Amino acid sequence: MADPFSLGFLLAVVFHCQPVLFESSTVSTETPPAGDAWTVRKVLDWTIDYLKKQGSPSPRLDAEVLLAHSRGCQRIQLYTQYEDVLTDSVRQKMRDLVKRRAAAEPVAYLVGHKEFYSLTFEVGREVLIPRPETELLVMEAVRLIAGSPQPQLLELGVGSGCISVAIATQAPHATIVGVEIHPATLEFAQRNVARHQVGNRVELRLGDLWEPLRAGERFDWIVSNPPYVATDEIAGLSADVQKHEPHRALDGGADGLDIIRRIAQGASAHLKPGGGLLVEFSPEQASAIMEVFQTDPAGYQEVEIIPDLSGQPRVLRARWPG
Repeated sequence: MADPFSLGFLLAVVFHCQPVLFESSTVSTETPPAGDAWTVRKVLDWTIDYLKKQGSPSPRLDAEVLLAHSRGCQRIQLYTQYEDVLTDSVRQKMRDLVKRRAAAEPVAYLVGHKEFYSLTFEVGREVLIPRPETELLVMEAVRLIAGSPQPQLLELGVGSGCISVAIATQAPHATIVGVEIHPATLEFAQRNVARHQVGNRVELRLGDLWEPLRAGERFDWIVSNPPYVATDEIAGLSADVQKHEPHRALDGGADGLDIIRRIAQGASAHLKPGGGLLVEFSPEQASAIMEVFQTDPAGYQEVEIIPDLSGQPRVLRARWPG
């Protein structure tokens, strides 16, 4: 006999148009009265309540995104079609998605895309999901190159391609080279570059940091959101990150600064005189990353920390005098 309190049983009951009545330790069902079918509104209400109990930090947003994806519509249409009854196929798809979300699978992977800088990017398990805080990196890069006639940028660790693509859409006078070490990840970036039609200005290359660059190739700015989580901290990350996102895009070594040190040590060989770096990091690393760039023999100048909208240190900016 099915466990009356199991996730699968409850979802099956709810999304097959049977209201659940809890009596002591048993569950009974009855046919809903006329007009009481599982509408958009009713399914949203149930899903929001359920995901809240499962610990989702954004149950309403999760429910809306999953239901819109299941119905093949925009989120706004859920509220213009509030009393529409869900079809069997939509209920089945929504039921499966809610089960997976309750198991901490990220919503972005469930629907296959994530919004970043008001653009939509294809994502999957091979790429780190774009975060809102990384938009600061884009904003600062766009600001810094605004007065340059033909700025050339390099992104290290391109991931989904969200940073390079966002810069390219905001700065049509810029050209960007994006480097990524993992072939499967690079495929996502290639599709996102094509999706946003910036392939004529964003060139993607496969390799480890400086490896794919040509001899003597230099840039005005190097930007990167590298792995910066300390290895022993990964196990303590939230379940959706720890269980589902690629650890290789997170793991920055013992103190989280391994890749950042490599960037600091090698960047001067690929920067034009007066060029600079923009590197994202975790707020608690602010002092340590400042020390990395202030003591590096390359002689970086104007080393500064840029806070995000919440006032937390988030991006390091440094100039190389040449």
